[in-house]
Amino acid sequence: MPATPHVEQHFTAGAVVRDVVIGMADGLTVPFALAAGLTGALDASSIIVTAGLAEVAAGSIAMGLGGYMAAKSDAEHYASERVREQREVKEIPAEEIRETTEIFESYGLTPDESKKVVQALSRRPETWVDFMMRFELGLEKPDAHRAARSALTIAGAYVAGGMIPLAPYLLVASARRALPISIAVTLVALGVFGYVKGRFTGTRPFRSAVQTVLIGALAAGMAFLLARAIS
Repeated sequence: MPATPHVEQHFTAGAVVRDVVIGMADGLTVPFALAAGLTGALDASSIIVTAGLAEVAAGSIAMGLGGYMAAKSDAEHYASERVREQREVKEIPAEEIRETTEIFESYGLTPDESKKVVQALSRRPETWVDFMMRFELGLEKPDAHRAARSALTIAGAYVAGGMIPLAPYLLVASARRALPISIAVTLVALGVFGYVKGRFTGTRPFRSAVQTVLIGALAAGMAFLLARAIS
């Protein structure tokens, strides 16, 4: 009887999910809080839509640029650390051999076992540097296109999230009548988003959903009450 082939199933899109979470979380909560807060002061949906769209545009650009700069900083940090490791492998190999041996021994290898592997690595400088980057510094080589992809993903997720609480104001002229619809739609979206986020990130989905809903509701409620108090 032929053996069933073993297929490894691992989630490998962590960076993309992180970007979506960053963009969507802010996109749902910030425009939601803004719209709710403005509704506490006025009843014209057109004004709230204008202000909300302006915030979504500005917020998506700011978040996208933030994601771009963060990814660029990661790439620059990796490059500078790699240059340092290459220099150390060349100039102080004895110290690098000691550090590499300690890494292997921390995984349970004996000194004799570690010595053989370290000797093999020392004959392959670039592979040795790769090993030290990952296991000494905990750094993975970044994707060359990561910065642009991160910026677009975060900005797109922010826009998608921001349009959800604003949609009822586009359809209902009275902001006071649009607000309950926006609350219901946004809370459902927050719950779904929190659940999906929990599934992808390995946390309890229902717990993640409840936390996301509570944070969004708290932000919108505080903005609404503050606007009412000021007006």
